Amino acid sequence: MKRAPAARTMLATAVAAAVLAGCSAPSAPAPAWTAQPEDPAVTQGTASPDGTASPEGTEAASASPSATDTARPVATAAVWKTFADAGRKVSFDLPQDWIAQSVPPAAGTLPGALKIEVKKPDGTFMAALQTGLPASAVDCPEGSRKPYTVISSVPVDLPALSGEATIPPRVVFRVIQGYRYFGSYGITNVVGGAGNLACELRNTVRGPAAIGDYSFGDVPVLKAYATDELVAPAKAFDTLAQAAAYANEGTEFANVQRMLMSLKVSP
Repeated sequence: MKRAPAARTMLATAVAAAVLAGCSAPSAPAPAWTAQPEDPAVTQGTASPDGTASPEGTEAASASPSATDTARPVATAAVWKTFADAGRKVSFDLPQDWIAQSVPPAAGTLPGALKIEVKKPDGTFMAALQTGLPASAVDCPEGSRKPYTVISSVPVDLPALSGEATIPPRVVFRVIQGYRYFGSYGITNVVGGAGNLACELRNTVRGPAAIGDYSFGDVPVLKAYATDELVAPAKAFDTLAQAAAYANEGTEFANVQRMLMSLKVSP
């Protein structure tokens, strides 16, 4: 039976495509660390273009299509390495060209406390891991509370105490509203505040007695800064939509999130 010219053309095209595909080296996809729609345990709070917050902006809210169905960034660093302190109490992964360095712990920390700073090759500060932090609380009068939004919230397996005002540990990126929208990333198991109102947001996990509270993020505490206060290393945005774009579209947060997700802590 003779094949029609159109059929012969389609067959030839298919064969050529198959040959070309077989000659291309497969590329492994970069690991995605932000929430995916099929993971009902993870919620990403979202911001609309006009800067209003979605109702899903709570640390441990259940996932919904509006909170998870948009595209998510992936960690873009090609090569990663692992940092561990001398006593093997903590370890985490970071991009090959980033620098992790042990520095003296802050005054008032518990005996045996650690502090590790992470920077880019140009010296840009990215995060600090601190252990042995003393437990603390803040007085937060109702009139001093500011609206906050959870842009990203992903569960992470870390040792933590449970109890009142706690949630299972999560890697978060949250924004609190002042004269600008101030954002910060870190690990936490501390609830921000009722009704998405808070005086400050703590990037702190309440840990077992052997290690105390510990923090891993750009700042241990995020607040609505005054106009004469230094904001960095926290972030500042003109709109909530800009903050959401930083977490959901950029590569810096994707790499930071993978680093925070990799943290291992020995009680």
